[in-house]
Amino acid sequence: MATRRPTTAAPYRCTECGWTTLKWVGRCGECQQWGTVVESGEQTGITRTVTPVAPGAARAARPITQVQTQEASRTTSGIGEFDRVLGGGLVPGAAILLSGEPGVGKSTLLTEVAAQSARVGRRVLYVSAEESLGQVRLRAERTGALHDELYLASETDLATILGHVDEVQPQLLIVDSVQTVSSSLSDGLAGHPGQVREVASTLIRVAKERDLPVIIVGHVTKDGSIAGPRILEHLVDVVCHFEGDRQTSLRFVRALKNRFGATDEVGCFDMTGSGIAEVADPSALFLGHGSREAGTCVTVALEGRRALPVEVQALTMATGAPNPRRIVSGVDGARVAMILAVLEKKGGITVSNQDVYVSTVGGVRLTEPAADLAIALAVASAVSDRPLPSKLAAIGELSLAGEIRAVTQTEQRRSEAARLGYRTVLDASSKTLRDALRDLPRLHRTEAGDEPSF
Repeated sequence: MATRRPTTAAPYRCTECGWTTLKWVGRCGECQQWGTVVESGEQTGITRTVTPVAPGAARAARPITQVQTQEASRTTSGIGEFDRVLGGGLVPGAAILLSGEPGVGKSTLLTEVAAQSARVGRRVLYVSAEESLGQVRLRAERTGALHDELYLASETDLATILGHVDEVQPQLLIVDSVQTVSSSLSDGLAGHPGQVREVASTLIRVAKERDLPVIIVGHVTKDGSIAGPRILEHLVDVVCHFEGDRQTSLRFVRALKNRFGATDEVGCFDMTGSGIAEVADPSALFLGHGSREAGTCVTVALEGRRALPVEVQALTMATGAPNPRRIVSGVDGARVAMILAVLEKKGGITVSNQDVYVSTVGGVRLTEPAADLAIALAVASAVSDRPLPSKLAAIGELSLAGEIRAVTQTEQRRSEAARLGYRTVLDASSKTLRDALRDLPRLHRTEAGDEPSF
């Protein structure tokens, strides 16, 4: 009788999902990720045991009520908007991962962070594994980021980077980027999942041992997610994403993970020819010149916990085509089509014979339903060719029944509208879209004595 051979584990394993295979493949057969299948470190059939080690007195387990807490002293990065996203500033020993599309301005932002930190007396080591020292110096000259406490190094070897840390003794370390640094302790080229994991874990260990805040730049894939093994996001303390539209100068930094603060804060920046500038009050970026024009209405959108007034513009033109045009920019086309149907069916405004163009000011993109009412009022104003009251803001979600539904953080939105001088806010208190349209003549008479015909 033939005996069965002892089974052994497959020698190759996916670092993302744990799928195993007998031969190396470029793409995981389970999670379909590329470049994540690596050689497994051990074979099955070998049982390993771990010998218990008694912890020392300082590391003994204690009741949670006896654990002493100390608030980590934060240090400002010198940029208020970046501190807002981090939860108040840099925490000693924190590992921060900053990702973003190529060319969005990650290196420019971190150069400014390094310069501002150096100006307040903290020594900063900026390690660029993608650019030469001369290239970083040229960018620093253009943005005014030159300082004697800002040290530069162009290295791709992890051991050499650690040597620079020992020599410079920085109080802030910036590594740009983790996908271009390699370690001799791990096989594969730079950017390989094993290399990324080894480099990131070593930098994080150095950060914890020295109470040294470390900012690591990470690449992104085609779909916008952070490149490399998913464990990279689990290892770091803070994950920030730098995003923006190439057609505009506006940039946002969002916190996707933050062990030291909230994750619903957003930092706003403006990319200029001389560098990147923080925008403490971005309200003016998304508003027009303030003139009363038909087809414009202001709404208040939320970016994280920040309320931003945004002007919605609409233009309509009569057409005899069987399929009128519906062109949008900055808003969802499918949602605008739904709003137009509700506006004609429940509001009594005929738009089926009109080409409709809807856009936002400043390139901002509205994705939340709180802008529904503003879009409907802007289109109604464009159809009647009568401007809305200049101090009117509209906040609310439209249902298919024509009802105006309340949205989140209504009081915060109303407070921001009042701060900017908008005395009247149409929201869910109007109950239905028809009621809101019926209230417009009264509001217009109160402001200017002129009654538009809606």
